Amino acid sequence: MLISNIDKLAEDLERQELEAPTGVASAQIYSQLLAIYLYQNNLCNAKFLWKRIPANIKTANPELSHIWTVGQHLWKSDFPSTYKALNAVNWSDTVAEIMKKVQIVVRSRAVDLISQAYSSITLETVVAMTGLPPDLCIQACIERGWRIEPDTKIVYPVRQLSESVPPPSSEDQLYKLTDFVCFLEN
Repeated sequence: MLISNIDKLAEDLERQELEAPTGVASAQIYSQLLAIYLYQNNLCNAKFLWKRIPANIKTANPELSHIWTVGQHLWKSDFPSTYKALNAVNWSDTVAEIMKKVQIVVRSRAVDLISQAYSSITLETVVAMTGLPPDLCIQACIERGWRIEPDTKIVYPVRQLSESVPPPSSEDQLYKLTDFVCFLEN
């Protein structure tokens, strides 16, 4: 399954869940939707989806529980446990690509967090937060321009400069306000 537009896929899966003939969607739909919510970091929707999945579907499909285990670790921002849960299962073809993307986006968020929050951090902590083996982690740090002290194994991240978004023009703000007032009046 090639996922080019994950947002569109999420909308299709949500529609399929709502339009399920018996009111209960298939385990495949629930699995894919739960995985997509994790990819989007939409943990609230993931939690509500988990709560509304019927118990018999959860017990008959252990992969759903494994996906939710990843979600629980993400909810707690427990990076090492998240990677452990992601790598503990051979995912089915229906969710394998999505879960691979979950791992990539979680790692990317962790790297962004490290670069924004730390002026120095131990290599061991970077390894835990990225889920990379130490040798690959060192290489990734060097590629990002981060300095590593070989003796102490301290990493000095470089803060990423965020692209500033220009504020909306007064005309745009007025249009949005007018649109909102019209909505309230009708």
